[in-house]
Amino acid sequence: MVEVRDLGLDGLKEITPKKLGDDRGFFSETFNSRDFAAAGLAVEFCQDNHSLSRAPGVLRGLHYQLPPHAQDKLVRVIRGAVFDVAVDIRKGSPTFGKWVGLEVSAEKWNQIFVPKGFAHGFVTLTPDTEVIYKVTDFYSPDHDRVIRFDDPQIGVQWPVEAGAFSLSAKDAKAPLLAEVDTGFVYGKEA
Repeated sequence: MVEVRDLGLDGLKEITPKKLGDDRGFFSETFNSRDFAAAGLAVEFCQDNHSLSRAPGVLRGLHYQLPPHAQDKLVRVIRGAVFDVAVDIRKGSPTFGKWVGLEVSAEKWNQIFVPKGFAHGFVTLTPDTEVIYKVTDFYSPDHDRVIRFDDPQIGVQWPVEAGAFSLSAKDAKAPLLAEVDTGFVYGKEA
């Protein structure tokens, strides 16, 4: 059983799996395709990814893959905490360029479901943060894209001072949303 909460942008959800514990520890079913389908999230994951960020302020994003290799993502934190961000990049969407931020942490035991048509990124809030996420299509370097994390048109309010970010070279030189063709059109399947 999972609790599903709408995050205000079409398709974007917070997922909180039930956690059963006793003095020995806990058990949790972090993904169950029947529960997800019952919640309107009938997805088929094909790849799991795992990242470790050593310091607070590591920013990864805003990433997405172009169709036909677009990815739905189910993101969870197994150690530490992140401020997770999803940006609607579907041309013609009433919420195009709007973003939602959510703290996802091992302590909260929550997850975020990011559908196709959204750019995704996060910044670590604690040292030694580990993030695991499932995706519905394989990584495709030819379809991999990034949008600038500090694009003023989007205006993400990251909870970390701008100068304190640690970025990859790819993320540091990313283009603005207005400079890219995202490949997504609102109302059309990716």
